[in-house]
Amino acid sequence: MRSTPTGPSDPADQPAGGPSVSPASPRTPDRVVPTWTDPVAEQASEAVGGPWGRHAVTGRALFWTPLRVCLLFSTAVLALAWVKQAPCSNGNWAGSVQYTHLCYSDAVPLYALHGLDRGELPYLGSAVEYPVLTGAFMAAAAAIARVYGGLSGAVGLLPDVPGVQAYYAVTCLLLSLCALLVTRAVLGTSGRRPWDAAMVGLSPLLFVHAFTNWDLLAVALASLGLWAWARRRPALAGVLLGLGVAAKLYPVVLLAALFLLCLRAGRLRVWVRTAACAVLAWAGVNVPVAVLAPENWSRFFRLNSERPADPDTIWNIAITVSEGRWFGGPLAEGQAPVLLNAVVAGCVLALAAAVTWLTLAAPVRPRVAQVAFLLLAGFLLVNKVWSPQFSLWLLPLAVLARPQWRSLLLWQATEALLWVPRMLWYLGTQNRGVEVEWFFLAVTVRDAAVVVLMALVVRDVWRPDEDVVRAGWPGVDDPAGGVLDHAPDARRVSPRAVPGRSGRPLVSPGRHAAS
Repeated sequence: MRSTPTGPSDPADQPAGGPSVSPASPRTPDRVVPTWTDPVAEQASEAVGGPWGRHAVTGRALFWTPLRVCLLFSTAVLALAWVKQAPCSNGNWAGSVQYTHLCYSDAVPLYALHGLDRGELPYLGSAVEYPVLTGAFMAAAAAIARVYGGLSGAVGLLPDVPGVQAYYAVTCLLLSLCALLVTRAVLGTSGRRPWDAAMVGLSPLLFVHAFTNWDLLAVALASLGLWAWARRRPALAGVLLGLGVAAKLYPVVLLAALFLLCLRAGRLRVWVRTAACAVLAWAGVNVPVAVLAPENWSRFFRLNSERPADPDTIWNIAITVSEGRWFGGPLAEGQAPVLLNAVVAGCVLALAAAVTWLTLAAPVRPRVAQVAFLLLAGFLLVNKVWSPQFSLWLLPLAVLARPQWRSLLLWQATEALLWVPRMLWYLGTQNRGVEVEWFFLAVTVRDAAVVVLMALVVRDVWRPDEDVVRAGWPGVDDPAGGVLDHAPDARRVSPRAVPGRSGRPLVSPGRHAAS
């Protein structure tokens, strides 16, 4: 950095377009300045006059706070995402427009398939292959679209559009709200680095997959849950994470990450309270539906056990390359991939063991986002299902775990580019699409990028002096840690000191919070 910042409370609340200043030193910023610390941000700033100056006037921008600027970034990217999706919004997919225009979305075909156009309720009226809260989200969007349809018929000023288009527009608006909540939650969880939320707002991954499925609902709930945990509200964090599990199962991984960190810090009572609230919130959403429609409610779980390897997974590549000889090969209709399920379960257990050891053996307790990112990224890599929009799950965790523009943009570029050969492969070579080998190549490049990002996070965990979050501000431990922030260790394995750049051994910040 170009200065040695020392200063006050919460930089995210300061009314400044640039870094705020400490009352004790009017030229010392109280937050990390991206153009001083990140080469990509510094180079990008040349378009608007260069990096923030040491003697720049700060603290006087009453409206353009970091929060509002990052929300504006998100809004602009979401608007572009809607423009990309517009050709598919009316449900007329003649000529395979969903593939040629890269605008495929599950919401459009499932509108009629699940009877939403007829007012049927998910689970109670139609079988839905998603968790309960996602089904409720679908039903709410359909209800709002029907209200709009009634108003457009009664009020001539409103455009009259097909029901599916109104439904998809409402769905995209609700998902946009979820994306803004993700941006807000990341900013609130980032501590002295509020501008890291711009990495969410300007995300290529958000542009490509914001409206592909309903995953942003779960991402918003999970991100808000981590924010609540960071604000030392474990019960609220549990409720939000439980609701996230009711929308998509992946927030269970965040609870597992918190368990490992609380185990090391000896804060298991806090974790039990969080987990109990999560279970109660999940049950409050699921139990009524399970009682009223047990068969439809359990369909999600049955499908996950019965479905084969997803196209863009390492398992599908292996099965295809081996011509069906590995992992049970192609399955008959209705046949469960028993061998593949067992192999995936073994890989998940091995991943959990490795991250557990890393968490307990690291010289300084890892940050919440680091452990959560490693668990979730590893799970996606070894799981038999990796739908393209699942990568949105990683976005806020990746930003919080390793907030550096270059590595994040390179990873997201592979995610965005993967969408192109996937759609062209679905289009088929007879329609000027591509062969499956091009799709597999893109999958391999994406997986390699995720592995590299995981390796960088592991390096930061093992060498905390190179972690930009901890090294970027004196005395910082874990802005998202909540009760774990600066907490002393209670359990460790293989204790060892690791020399930092200064040549002195790093010790747990819990023992020297003011160092």
